[in-house]
Amino acid sequence: MPSICFYFQIHQPYRVKKMRIFDVGGTDDYFDEQGDTLRNNRAIAEKVARKSYIPMLRTLRDLLVQHPEFKFTFSISGVALQQFEAWIPEIITMLRDLALTGRVEFLNETSHHSLSFLYSPKEFRKQVEAHRNHIERLFGVTPTSFRNTELIYNNALAKEVEDLGFTAVLAEGWDPLLGGRTPNQAYRAPNASRIVTLVKNYRLSDDIAFRFGNRDWASWPLTAEKFAHWVHSVAGSGELINLFMDFETFGEHQWEDTGIFEFMRALPGEILKHPDFDFVTVTEAAQRYPVRGIYDAHAPVTWADTERDLTAWMGNPMQLEALRSVYSLEDAVLESGDQKILEDWRKLQTSDHFYYMCTKYFADGDVHKYFSPYETPYEAFVAYNNALADLRTRLHAHLRNKD
Repeated sequence: MPSICFYFQIHQPYRVKKMRIFDVGGTDDYFDEQGDTLRNNRAIAEKVARKSYIPMLRTLRDLLVQHPEFKFTFSISGVALQQFEAWIPEIITMLRDLALTGRVEFLNETSHHSLSFLYSPKEFRKQVEAHRNHIERLFGVTPTSFRNTELIYNNALAKEVEDLGFTAVLAEGWDPLLGGRTPNQAYRAPNASRIVTLVKNYRLSDDIAFRFGNRDWASWPLTAEKFAHWVHSVAGSGELINLFMDFETFGEHQWEDTGIFEFMRALPGEILKHPDFDFVTVTEAAQRYPVRGIYDAHAPVTWADTERDLTAWMGNPMQLEALRSVYSLEDAVLESGDQKILEDWRKLQTSDHFYYMCTKYFADGDVHKYFSPYETPYEAFVAYNNALADLRTRLHAHLRNKD
């Protein structure tokens, strides 16, 4: 019986405001809470909630009522949850209601959507624990499976999260690593003994996430019937179809007038017309299906850009210097014991800051520019560097006073 595993990522960063060098030493508000409405974090979160999060959560709620077989999985960054709690508590209420159905799974990730696994194992584990506690407090469930920031995955990550006790970990189903094999089955890292690696079927996922509203696409318009037919064609050649995508696909990246909500309302029913198909959460998939092969990722693979590597965040000297600088403060931040400094330092680890500094061209560059609140990658670097300089000033002053 082939199963569909829907996984949705919800994330909103705290964007750094346009800090000038003259602002260093004069503010501890780096995240533009009261700034220009075009860049105001609250305004952005509320806009996306109105266009995407709230209507899609209502759609999923209705689908759970309509189809008792329907299930899906969320991973929600801690910084997004903080913003919802502060500014859009309706979303927290809706997520709690979904959790109560018992058919919605919440994954663990890093609390601040960071690249900490690549820079500090100690900080990575602290953020995983903080995120788990946040999920438990808000929704009364303990995550049992893991998704790293931007689906960054390699063999070392699989072993690390196995040691942390997780049942499954998610990864991009990248062709060079699959080596001609199907993404539609369970895998395991070569250095792991227990944890299951579930890989994204990026072709089917991206048909919804990226191509749905593209009128130049040969398969446009994509209907629920057509997509269900593609899914059903997997029968006999796969056990598990992992559809992983950003939650903002619905209403933000694919606007309402494309018909994306109508498509999603119809899709589960169309899939369930085939009696051999059902839906599973991530942990259920890992528990139900046997491991069929080794997914050997020596180098990190991600779901970003055409290369599926780390260059979206670590591809130029600006990004590398910003990352080196922020993680070099770890010992001093922890020594300070100041919770405001610790929280600001962690918010400055969010991967989006480095994504905005990307200097790629062509299609990938257009995607980075679409998400960035800055005019150029260099403007993003200057604002970030000035915020980090101010944090360093605060940190040194605090340590001097502490001494």
